[in-house]
Amino acid sequence: MKAIASLGRVNVCRGVGSAKATPQFARLPVIRGISTRNTEIGKVIQRSERCAPITVVNAGSQKSGSNSSGGYDYDLVIIGAGVGGHGAALHAVDKGLKVAVIEGHDIGGTCVNRGCVPSKALLAAAGQVRKLKDEHHMKSLGIQVDNVNFEREKIANHAKNLANTIQGNLQRSLEAIGVDILIGQGKFVDAHTVKYSLPGRVDVGGNVTAKNIIIGTGSVPFVPPGIEIDGKTVFTSDHALKMEWIPEWVAIIGSGYIGLEFSDVYTALGSEVTFIEALPNIMPGFDKEIAKLAQRLLINGRNIDFHTNVLATKVTPGVPGVKPVTVELTDFNTKEKVDELEVDAVLVATGRAPYTNGLGLKEINVETDRRGFVPVNEKMQVLDKNGKAISNVFCIGDANGKYMLAHAASAQGISAVENMCGNPHVLDHNSIPAACFTHPEVSFVGVTEDAAREAAEKGGYADKVEVAKTYFKGNSKALAEIEGDGMGKLIYRKDTGEILGVHLIGLHAADLIHEFSNAISMKIPVQDLTFAVHAHPTVSEVIEDLIRHAKVGVKSKTAVAA
Repeated sequence: MKAIASLGRVNVCRGVGSAKATPQFARLPVIRGISTRNTEIGKVIQRSERCAPITVVNAGSQKSGSNSSGGYDYDLVIIGAGVGGHGAALHAVDKGLKVAVIEGHDIGGTCVNRGCVPSKALLAAAGQVRKLKDEHHMKSLGIQVDNVNFEREKIANHAKNLANTIQGNLQRSLEAIGVDILIGQGKFVDAHTVKYSLPGRVDVGGNVTAKNIIIGTGSVPFVPPGIEIDGKTVFTSDHALKMEWIPEWVAIIGSGYIGLEFSDVYTALGSEVTFIEALPNIMPGFDKEIAKLAQRLLINGRNIDFHTNVLATKVTPGVPGVKPVTVELTDFNTKEKVDELEVDAVLVATGRAPYTNGLGLKEINVETDRRGFVPVNEKMQVLDKNGKAISNVFCIGDANGKYMLAHAASAQGISAVENMCGNPHVLDHNSIPAACFTHPEVSFVGVTEDAAREAAEKGGYADKVEVAKTYFKGNSKALAEIEGDGMGKLIYRKDTGEILGVHLIGLHAADLIHEFSNAISMKIPVQDLTFAVHAHPTVSEVIEDLIRHAKVGVKSKTAVAA
């Protein structure tokens, strides 16, 4: 490779001349299967499960045109440095690979900069405001609070500062283990070559070759036709996270995770909210029983109303304080106009679309599906137009559409690295948890009760599906915090103990779900969880109680072993 310093790398020479110098030991190269990650100077950890030994030299010491990866510049190049690309890069370095990431926007991608992370900052601040304004709740704790106020700008800055902090942390974590960060938008030249550049920039760009390539370009907000985005009165979550103003009345199109979380923020800060949902029920992705309770806790008791089975077919921006936003509602079935709303603002929360345009996929004989997703097999290998796997090209995260969550992208990235290293691995997407960070939180892993029973009918074991339930109102810790609203629901096979799905709503539900997520991943039946000990008094005892409510017809392996 020519002119390393002029290619726009942030981590030029692996720490030498990088945006921030890192400790000298962090810049040691990865050599023949020995990683410096999580080591001290002079301490070497040899890993037996490494990829085939590869001598990786410090990029700063490479001569022009030389390489150490079988004729390629890198063992792995990752297009996109979001959470998925970051996770893949860390795991690849652990495996002894020489890695570069190509990023044309922000390190951390959507999650860190325009999604999961800043939204949690807004939810944390709004949640405190809601709690302090709940006079009954505070008096029950013996606390009197008067004149609760907040500063919108400082709440917005909290979200912005958090995103910047996490972005910096991710960048430094890559630099510290010798990952090169190439600035630009990646585009395939062939199955081993990627060109990267930025529009209007002559100081950034170049070509890079790699033995393996991962696509991890993420997604962007999906905006249905007929909706005009102005970024001020009609906006997506990208704009909403900036919290430039707090409208008195906000219509939210879509009642999924994004819509619900923003309704939690807006109502806590004084807004009225109207949900516009295309499907017959509010919160259509939730288990029906959980959705029913969520509606009572998150919608009915707040300044929220909703329209279901309607489409927002035309949305015209307004002017804050001067002209309202108009929303034309059309019946989902008849396609006839049924109503028109005038609100202060509209948040479009109708999901996300893959960011895959401009990748040059035709150069590797690949085409996306009609929605823009890159086709992959169970090993995350990209499929060409003929359905044949391209052995060295992988796609992870939102770009493949399998499960559009940041931690799913990271898990897919780790799986892809294992497969490119010759260690066959298939990620069980059924074991990946999901959470909605409202107050109270909602989480789940696996399938809903309806989906489980439908699958059981087709599979011939309809009489074997059972449901166990428990409630937070019996939990000491939840009651101590006067947060007893909530329930847990476990769907399992009573003949084998296989966990099919778990759904929680209540205090810390997003943290509690992982015990079941890991059990599904490790194929541990529910009866084998019976002897797990949970500290008292903690909210985790809700999980213990839920496990004990399950009645399985076979004995626990743990009990038999004992």
